[in-house]
Amino acid sequence: MTAAAPGAATAPSGVAAAARGGWWGVAGSAVNAVFAFVLVGLITRALGAQGAGAVFTGVALFTILSHTCKLGADTGLVRFVSRDIAVGGGRGVGGLLRAALTPAVVTSTAAALPLLLCPAVATTLLPHLPASDAVTLMRLFGLFLPVATVGLVLLGANQGHGTVVPFVAVEQIGKPVLRVLIAVPVIWLAPGMLSLAAAWLLPALAGTAAAWLALRRNRAARGTDHPAVRGAVPWRAFWRFAAPRAVSAVFDFSAVWVGVVLLSALATSAEAGVYTAVGRVVTAGTLVQLAVRMAVAPQLSRLIAVGDLAEARHLHRVSTCWVVLFSWPVFVFVVGFPRTVLSAFGPEFGDGAAALVVLCAAAMVNVAVGNAQTVLLMSGRSSWHLAVTAAAFAVQLTAGLLTVPRWGVLGAAVSWGAAVVVENVSAALLVRLRLGFTTVDRGYAAALGAALAVATVPATLRTLAGDTPSGLAVALAWGMCLFGTILWRYRRLLRVIELAGVLRRRVA
Repeated sequence: MTAAAPGAATAPSGVAAAARGGWWGVAGSAVNAVFAFVLVGLITRALGAQGAGAVFTGVALFTILSHTCKLGADTGLVRFVSRDIAVGGGRGVGGLLRAALTPAVVTSTAAALPLLLCPAVATTLLPHLPASDAVTLMRLFGLFLPVATVGLVLLGANQGHGTVVPFVAVEQIGKPVLRVLIAVPVIWLAPGMLSLAAAWLLPALAGTAAAWLALRRNRAARGTDHPAVRGAVPWRAFWRFAAPRAVSAVFDFSAVWVGVVLLSALATSAEAGVYTAVGRVVTAGTLVQLAVRMAVAPQLSRLIAVGDLAEARHLHRVSTCWVVLFSWPVFVFVVGFPRTVLSAFGPEFGDGAAALVVLCAAAMVNVAVGNAQTVLLMSGRSSWHLAVTAAAFAVQLTAGLLTVPRWGVLGAAVSWGAAVVVENVSAALLVRLRLGFTTVDRGYAAALGAALAVATVPATLRTLAGDTPSGLAVALAWGMCLFGTILWRYRRLLRVIELAGVLRRRVA
């Protein structure tokens, strides 16, 4: 569907709300990408690949556990709070919060106990470290697990109120910035694995407090600050949706970090450190998609709840066009200069260049299908989403066990890349064939064409100058000029006018 000039003034409300939220998300994603990249660079340069690998193994386990222990309650709150506000005036929000938080607190506390009390967990995951150091490191992560889990659930409740600002402020700006601000003096005064792990963990306390304060303000502003009424909340319906999402969330976040754990256990901590750096670069490239997904999710839930499927489908097509337009060019430049990009973490990290190319190719498939998985979740098909993510995780784990001992970092990348392709292609087929959400139209095709046109710049400069910093610098300069020209020349077809019109009304 092509956006005409008048469409800038009459953009559908779902697209408008998503674009406004996406604007915040993109800004937060930019900050997150920069500071997360800086933090990984600081830790790897301070500790080397092996020491950094040990810290990031703890980060990997912590991330998997915290997103497991929230039990899908954050996504449940995004869907049910937005629906309750749309059709019930928000009277059930208090009960929904109680239904979501109580199991998450109990589960995260139980999950922290093995880290605190069972030394075998630490020595199994970190066999290359002295036992005392490994145990202390895991205990440190266990202490912070319950509070971090609660913070994630509270941020989901904020998103259900129709705003992504608290999530952006906490997860994408606050925590990354605080981690760097704490890590810099730590590296200067007392560098070490434990001190830098603490620098990564401490912002979780501030993040949870900020999420709670933001939720209080949002509930007061939206009139949802009613006391929880026993029996007024459909616990069974909430957890019938959230329970499959709880399991699929394990697969989602394990996919990002399981390679680090496998490398640490089956290969070396140094390879785990290299793989973490590779994963950080790829994750940074998908932050635009994450920003749009956060803004789109509550809007899709609201539109589907009130039966406006036409606008929901339009929102999916437009958001996919924007994600492809602004994400694919990033990946084509990284694919052109992988060793140069990884050299920012240190000279030994260039060995991950082949793995970076593999993961960038898989991430381009992920971006190309848009937010198909969000459509599954916000339409209530959490069991479908579970089936998709379970299949993908099975592929990743099987491939990882076979390839990591033989190929190391490249094997971990191949296994993750295969899982990404399986998961996203399956989700795209489901939303197209079963729900009628299409992706390809003239705007989408134009976005792909723009990305492929920009790809000629890094390909040419790589051939002429090689994988060097000077080649990357020249390619970026020419690429940005070409990209800007394409945006202006085909601004209507690429829906840039629609996006700009929404943002202009937001500023006004």
